[in-house]
Amino acid sequence: MAVALGWATAMLLLDLVTTSRRVAATRSRTEKIAALADLLRRLGPDEIEVATAFLAGQPRQGRIGLGPAAVRAAMAGAAAATAPALTLGEVDAAFAGIAAASGPGSTGERARRLGALLAAATREEQELLVRLIFGELRQGALAGLTVEALAAAAAVPAEEVRRALMLAGELAPVARAALLEGRPGLARFRLQLFRPLQPMLAQPAADAGEALERLGEAAFELKLDGARIQVHKAEDEVRVYSRLGNEVTAAVPEVVEAVRALPARRLLLDGEAIALRPEGAPHPFQVTMRRFGRKLDVERLRGELPLTPFLFDLLHLEGDDLLDLPARERFAALAAAAPGLTVPRLVTASPEEAEAFFAEVLRRGHEGLLAKDLDAPYEAGRRGSSWLKIKPAHTLDLVVLAAEWGHGRRRGWLSNLHLGARDPRSGGFVMLGKTFKGLTDEMLAWQTEQFRRLATGAGAPEDSWVVQLRPEMVVEIAFGDVQESPHYPAGMALRFARVKRYRPDKSAAEADTVDTVRAIFAAGRG
Repeated sequence: MAVALGWATAMLLLDLVTTSRRVAATRSRTEKIAALADLLRRLGPDEIEVATAFLAGQPRQGRIGLGPAAVRAAMAGAAAATAPALTLGEVDAAFAGIAAASGPGSTGERARRLGALLAAATREEQELLVRLIFGELRQGALAGLTVEALAAAAAVPAEEVRRALMLAGELAPVARAALLEGRPGLARFRLQLFRPLQPMLAQPAADAGEALERLGEAAFELKLDGARIQVHKAEDEVRVYSRLGNEVTAAVPEVVEAVRALPARRLLLDGEAIALRPEGAPHPFQVTMRRFGRKLDVERLRGELPLTPFLFDLLHLEGDDLLDLPARERFAALAAAAPGLTVPRLVTASPEEAEAFFAEVLRRGHEGLLAKDLDAPYEAGRRGSSWLKIKPAHTLDLVVLAAEWGHGRRRGWLSNLHLGARDPRSGGFVMLGKTFKGLTDEMLAWQTEQFRRLATGAGAPEDSWVVQLRPEMVVEIAFGDVQESPHYPAGMALRFARVKRYRPDKSAAEADTVDTVRAIFAAGRG
């Protein structure tokens, strides 16, 4: 049954601003969902896809072709409108015009169009538009909240919205179907070959013992530091998609050839592709990624960095969807359909066997293990509790060089930390990246108070988005590994950095050095 939505006039951008602020201002999940549902109910048919894109944190057009400096210059030069008048449709059309500008003088034309859009917006609307362009419209678990809000607005079960989203791979068509047609619209979504699914994701576990406590007997697999791939096959046609759903078929001919050679005519496979050294040890993640996104010199790169596919799940086989089958049945079907291409896997309930497998995996240079519930279905697009990742974590004691004011529920707190290692040669500190992960509300409140005392510069801390600090505060950071990065002075950055705790017992002079970080980086490159 279609939902009777009440659109009478075009929705103003102000409505989205107001809803965004309501969502950011409350910590109540129920109130966040109610605010979003109220907005969704009031959308006209042509506004649904625009609004859902904005709620997801970016324009429908994606990148609009202007860098941060040009956007900030346009913002600085635009006077704000005194009254709200912009509609969602007008904003969407303006973004489309900016993105479409091309040819000589296109950068200036984009800047001119953005300036005109900002001049038609109030100051509050300008702030939201700029955050959309920068991809900074973070409002706290918004993707999951929007699914529940959509279910509430359309009066349909949330599980049916999640399943449709899993099969569609994007929210906009699901929102349109739910709001305009209700449950019959959602029921039309089916798994289709050559339309990529969102991948299933894993939660962390401390070790194999914890994984077994949570899952019981489990399948333990190599956790490869490669590129996630989804491979679709129909007869001789094979296409490969990245984790984000982008087609990368042309860049990975060896994957295409391996799957095309399988006897099954119709397949949808989940796995990873990784570049291995001749002795079988993995290259670093960045080296594997050199193979992706390339349309030229593919054969030359293939000779230098051949990719090996490791398949770990089978979601469709010869006309049958396998998503809802228990993992043990999918794994058995995969082993039969793709012999020789499956990831090494150990099924056990023994902590000792699992730990021995973990040690062997690390000895061979891989990232860790994935533990999988043998009775669970495939939950596309979700970081469910039936897949657990187990990795050895590095830790470093680093110095906080600066902090950024937070968004959404972290508004009013200094949140994102700029992390630096001690440079014994210069006596200063070298920045290695940023993180806001791992910070509890108590830590946010405490560090905001502390950082106000450490702030440098003439103005108050609130005068700047980034607050520079005296390098005195030491924080213990857990991270996955160190990767090459052109964005930081040392040419390195921490991957998956997370705050473990502050170290008030340590002075900045006792922080880890950039030489220690280089040693970890070198060890990872092998």
